Amino acid sequence: MDFFETIGKRRSVRSYSDRPVEKEKLAAVLEAARTAPTAKNLQAFKVFVISTRENKEALERVYGARWFCEAPYVLLVCADTSRRWIRADGKDYGNVDCAIVMDHMILAATALGLGTCWIGAFDARAAADGLRLPPGLEPVAFTPLGYGNETPPARKRRSLDELVEYR
Repeated sequence: MDFFETIGKRRSVRSYSDRPVEKEKLAAVLEAARTAPTAKNLQAFKVFVISTRENKEALERVYGARWFCEAPYVLLVCADTSRRWIRADGKDYGNVDCAIVMDHMILAATALGLGTCWIGAFDARAAADGLRLPPGLEPVAFTPLGYGNETPPARKRRSLDELVEYR
C-alpha cells in the first residue's frame, strides 16, 4: 500500500476478531517503532507488547471499553524519563517522542491490514501498577493491535485553510 493510501485508510477500530496476528506483521510494526525519529535520536521510549489473553484483568482496569481487550495484543508506549530530551526552555520531549513512535506503529499496522485505536484516556496508575512497569517508565499511549471486525467510516476533517497558515 502506498504511503498516502495508508494514511487515508487509517481509522480508529473499536471491534476486533480474535484472529492471531502473524509474527512477521508484529515484527514489522515494532520495527516501525524502532526507526521512528526521536529528539536527538535518544530513543527514550519502551514499547510493551501485551497479550490480552494473559493480561485481560489488568488491561480492563487500564481502560474500561469492552473492545480494548478483543484484539490479540495491546501495545503500550512509555517514555523513559531517565533518557528523554528536555529543551533549554524546559519543554519535555518524552511525550512527543512517544507520539511519533505510536503514529509510526499505527500507520505500519494499517499498511499491513491490521486495526488499531490510539488510546490516551487511560488510568495511568492502573497501567503502571497492573502491568508492573519498571520505575522511570511513564505510560503515554496504548493501542489494541489485531484484525478489525469493522471498517469505520472516515471522519470529517477541518479544511487546510483552517489548519495551515502561510507566512
